[in-house]
Amino acid sequence: MHDFETKLMLAMFLPGILVVFFTRVTFHHVVGLILTVALIAASVYAGYTHNWMLYVADAVSLTVGFWLASRMVKNARLNQAEE
Repeated sequence: MHDFETKLMLAMFLPGILVVFFTRVTFHHVVGLILTVALIAASVYAGYTHNWMLYVADAVSLTVGFWLASRMVKNARLNQAEE
């Protein structure tokens, strides 16, 4: 059961962090989301994720990460327009 709890904790936080990270690297929040979804799809295909609860945790984390990345990009554009 310890392995499932670790996977659940990672599924709750890692996708959101990756979306924000890839957004910072690529300067576009949609590209960050696509790259993160591709990584999650690869992990599902490899067999690391095999539980619906993990899929839901990934989806919620992706949604929160995308929201944060969108706000980050919007604030950066507003700050750039003010200069």
